[in-house]
Amino acid sequence: MRTQHDSKSAVGEAAGWRWLKSGTALGLLLGLCAAAPWSWAEDPGVTDKTIRIGATIPLDGDYKIYGQAMKQGMEAALAGQTVQKRAIEFVALNDFYDPTKAVEAAKQLIGQGIFAMVNSFGSPTTRAVLPLLAENKVPAFGFYTGAGFTGPGDILNFRASYAREVETVVDAALAAGFKPTEVCAYAQNDAYGMGGVKGFRAALAKQPGMEQVVAKVDQILNLPGDNPERNGIGPVGVYRRDTVSAREGYQSLKQWEAASGNRCRLVATTAVYDPAAAFLGYARYKGEPWIFSSPSPAAGIPLATRLKEHGIADKVIATQIVPSPDSSLPVVVEARKALGANLNYESLESYIVGKLFVTIMQAIDGPLSRENFLKAARRQPYDIGGVRVDFTTDNQGSDFVQATYLRDGQFTAVTPQELTALFK
Repeated sequence: MRTQHDSKSAVGEAAGWRWLKSGTALGLLLGLCAAAPWSWAEDPGVTDKTIRIGATIPLDGDYKIYGQAMKQGMEAALAGQTVQKRAIEFVALNDFYDPTKAVEAAKQLIGQGIFAMVNSFGSPTTRAVLPLLAENKVPAFGFYTGAGFTGPGDILNFRASYAREVETVVDAALAAGFKPTEVCAYAQNDAYGMGGVKGFRAALAKQPGMEQVVAKVDQILNLPGDNPERNGIGPVGVYRRDTVSAREGYQSLKQWEAASGNRCRLVATTAVYDPAAAFLGYARYKGEPWIFSSPSPAAGIPLATRLKEHGIADKVIATQIVPSPDSSLPVVVEARKALGANLNYESLESYIVGKLFVTIMQAIDGPLSRENFLKAARRQPYDIGGVRVDFTTDNQGSDFVQATYLRDGQFTAVTPQELTALFK
């Protein structure tokens, strides 16, 4: 039986609901209208007109040659492209290739509202930023790092790993008759350099009788901290990031030669331009007959230019993870037209990453959400103008590695057979 008190309560509740509808609801609506346009979208970074993506790259400082080329490549790839009638807005913030600054820049981008981080630069910077991206559920797509990160968070790597680049060269040397004990490594003392050392280790581990040497390399790889003392342990020399001092790393290799009774014939480096050139120049100054290899972050015209300053014009192999800029592949022809004189390996890679991002976004079935983007990426392989990318089995899209060799002061592409022949 309903009492008079119950009736009054019902009347009061009805009056209150009318007040909520006329007052609070209106205020809430006005608040939403005043908010940033991406704050009420299906996912951050998506509005009815744009999709905002971001990157932290070195646009200034010692490593700006990378960042500026990457920005040019991405902007060329995204120009005029739409996804479900939305333009793509690419916001790149300078991080100087510094992990602390990269985290600050990533926080700023997340605060502004981004759908994904696309084509950021560097292994140590990526390592620092990934926990923040994971916490905010921001996908990391096509970063310029071959460290092979698998987490935390959702990571889709386009480029072949540094390990794959180094392993390709070491395998070729061993196939040509080099002894496993005649191969050494020189690396930046961080996640980038150790990524290459992992490839060095993988190649040695396939060879019989190398268990003790592999154990030494494992000891080097497993040392904790940002800049542990890795010199003087095994067939690896290291240098500190942001320095070009080659002496300690060189002495580490000479110690290994003396202790093991073996001479290095190939030194697989994982460095950036200036430190790589400084090490090669120092070793040549010391009279070493070593053959050197370099992965893609220190390859191409910039490395050739620096090596010329040291009088080095041969015995250097460099790997790349995209086709040559003079390739006839459709995506390279397109990039040449779009980038003109700005086309190089770095801008080409970024151009391909940008095209890949657009292609996956256009393949989304349903609303533009991060979840649907990841589903579309993993649903099928993609062909980007002759470059095959496949995320269906893991988060590594491409394993493509192209070897080049320094001849007459410039790097030219060589076939796997020609690469093996270079060691004989």
